[in-house]
Amino acid sequence: MAEGSLFHAKPLHGESVVNQVVKQITDSIIAGELKPGDKLPTEPEMCASFGIGRNSVREAIKILEAYGVVYIKRAEGTFVNDTYNQKMLDPMLYGILLEKTFKSDIIQMRKVFDTGIFYQIMGVLKEEHLEGLREEFEKLKEAVGGEAADPKKVIQADNAFHMYLARITENRLLCNMYEYVDRITTPSRTKTVERVLEQRQVEKFLQLHEEMISLLEERDYQSIERVLREHYQFWEID
Repeated sequence: MAEGSLFHAKPLHGESVVNQVVKQITDSIIAGELKPGDKLPTEPEMCASFGIGRNSVREAIKILEAYGVVYIKRAEGTFVNDTYNQKMLDPMLYGILLEKTFKSDIIQMRKVFDTGIFYQIMGVLKEEHLEGLREEFEKLKEAVGGEAADPKKVIQADNAFHMYLARITENRLLCNMYEYVDRITTPSRTKTVERVLEQRQVEKFLQLHEEMISLLEERDYQSIERVLREHYQFWEID
């Protein structure tokens, strides 16, 4: 797209004009009319194209900048971000947090991620990956060992174990989204770990992780869903 050229903007009517501008610019990026690194039209051009005032355009740009979708260069203009920014996922995740069914929805989302990750891993798995995963598992065992295990350290080790699995896929977008899912589920999962430690169910907790490693070692596609279903048994009843 030529620098400063107009995407297919539509005149706006009705309420939430600012939100409509945000949506049209975002839709244009998704459609490829605006590409990473492209310069957005100037304020006067967007005002004329959308049929709105400068304040509305400026507010929309502020929102897009806060989301990490665009960035502003002084004296040069506003550009579509050409690098990944974690802020881009925040609006989606805040929306999830506000849902009344947050707990059940997020568990289901995590299951979908894990299932897809395991199928993806099966096609790229190497012995060095298994060695790294075993190392993460040993760290998890160390974290839960002893009478005074710290739930926060256990969760950190558990997160590291699962993030290692995600990284094996070599899919950056998947890893970034998985990291966000971990982030918003950590408080709930920490409570689950506290209960596991209090009820002395550590052996079962570790066994569930060990079964994940075993199914990967055996390239056992048929056991993926069963192993994952069992893996979530503590979290689901918490």
